[in-house]
Amino acid sequence: MNDYRDLFWSLIPLVLIAVVFAGLASQCSFAAKGPTQGQIPHFDAKAALTSDARSLPFPIRNPAVPADWTPNSGSRENISGTGGGPISTVGYITNHGAYMRFSQSSATEEALSRFVLGSRYATGTEQIGDQKWIVYAEPGSESAWITDLGQVRVLITGAGQRESFVTLAQAITAAPPIKP
Repeated sequence: MNDYRDLFWSLIPLVLIAVVFAGLASQCSFAAKGPTQGQIPHFDAKAALTSDARSLPFPIRNPAVPADWTPNSGSRENISGTGGGPISTVGYITNHGAYMRFSQSSATEEALSRFVLGSRYATGTEQIGDQKWIVYAEPGSESAWITDLGQVRVLITGAGQRESFVTLAQAITAAPPIKP
């Protein structure tokens, strides 16, 4: 007659085999340390934004972010439908380890916010220098700021604190459009 002890003893070899395969495939680790930050991918923000300035139909800016911010990603997308248009996005890891990104687009504020933020709504404003930024903030979600610079709307989002948003907002508004 089989009982739970027999089941237990028959499962032990299966568990050991699974652990061995996971170890061989480097899918698990037995280190007692906590998580560590991996290497930040290299991304040439200047080259990407210069390329975007040559090919996109709106002014592109390359903000002078702090030297200890590392550009780590970029993309180009397109919002289809009413009010849509192309989007140029660059992301950074700040000196505090937070991810911040900004997108530039000829899309309307509404189309841009719906595309990037989904169904979130504006919750306030921030006045940074002469520029008014519309703030989208919800508990449990990353904050986002959007401003209108005439021919282009800029959206900032990320996991940074308010100071990171202010730093990036100031750098964007101070940056002249790249001459293609």
